[in-house]
Amino acid sequence: MRELSDIFKALGDETRLRILALLIQHGELCVCDIENVIGATQSKTSRHLRYLLHAGLVQDRRVGVWVHYRISPDSDGQIGIIRRVLKKLLTPELTADLHKRFMQQCCVDGVCVPASKRAEVAAK
Repeated sequence: MRELSDIFKALGDETRLRILALLIQHGELCVCDIENVIGATQSKTSRHLRYLLHAGLVQDRRVGVWVHYRISPDSDGQIGIIRRVLKKLLTPELTADLHKRFMQQCCVDGVCVPASKRAEVAAK
């Protein structure tokens, strides 16, 4: 019962729902991409992502100094059921503003480029 309570607490915040919507629509994203799109500071974004991570809704992966997050994979358990429901509820119509901001902030000439790759290009 505790796990389910933690999941619903994690879903009870609009910022965390926006983060989940981004991850559902765009797959794995770097923390800096998420913070740019939702318009939050790095520390606030990381705190929300940690909350989602501890609830089991997302997974992280480190690449050097970059931390990337993605939705936890499908499963038959509680997380899998909630993940599938979120995919149905967080429709493109509901998240159109997020998608537009993502395209403006994280894409170059209509092609989405992860922040780590944009940084490599900028350094050259």
